[in-house]
Amino acid sequence: MNTRKLNFKTSYIIVGVVFLILLIIFGNRMFLIIDAGERGVIFRPYTSGLDRDNIYGEGFHVVAPWNRMYVYNVREQQREETMDVLDKSGLKINVDVTVRFNPSFNEIPSLHERFGPDYVNVLVVPEVRSSVRQVSGRYTAEEIYSTKRQQVEGAIIEETRKTLGDNFIEMRALLIRSIDLPAQIKTAIESKLTQEQEALAYEFRLNKEKSEAERRRIEAQGISDYNKIISASLTENILKQKGIDATLDLAKSANTKVVVVGSGKEGLPLILGGN
Repeated sequence: MNTRKLNFKTSYIIVGVVFLILLIIFGNRMFLIIDAGERGVIFRPYTSGLDRDNIYGEGFHVVAPWNRMYVYNVREQQREETMDVLDKSGLKINVDVTVRFNPSFNEIPSLHERFGPDYVNVLVVPEVRSSVRQVSGRYTAEEIYSTKRQQVEGAIIEETRKTLGDNFIEMRALLIRSIDLPAQIKTAIESKLTQEQEALAYEFRLNKEKSEAERRRIEAQGISDYNKIISASLTENILKQKGIDATLDLAKSANTKVVVVGSGKEGLPLILGGN
């Protein structure tokens, strides 16, 4: 009887030891915590394979040791890439870009199935580089460097966002931090832009002077037309009447004076004396 009890206890001890060993070996895979800003997807190799219907959120989770939980960071991430691209004429340009993105929260199983945990290097970086190269190849170095820089940046953003969006990645922003050209080309472009600005400034001054000359011509023409109209309307009788009216106004003044009517030239009144 004592032997049976001893064997029974021994069996329990052996089971306990085995369980403890399994717990130590598989504990990291069985018990895990998904942090804030993360999502998990389970792969069941011996049954249904990848679980496409369930996405595991943050918190504590228990997973069978023969299954595996893949945890994805879904926070906004940033990558900086420096690359050499060719412009429309084959000139080499160095472009430095920054892209901000995050995986689509509800598409983690599809992202895992198609690209896997290394999706940044497998998908994001190659697509960004491809879009920058394709768009840059449609423009000249001068357009990329200065005259159409915003247009180039907009085209890169649009094409990259569409490609990544079709592959379960939400692109938040893409910025061109710098564009470097060979020194000779850069100097030539800057010199050309300076000359163009000087030409525009000269044209502006010329147009301004032309406008001022036209304004003065119109003003002089208006004065000339006014004088012609006045001269044509001033008859002899009107002038005499104006003289009489002016004399009467002066006669009403408080200053001492002598008014002789009809003694002046053309019979207009004369005003003598006064202070």
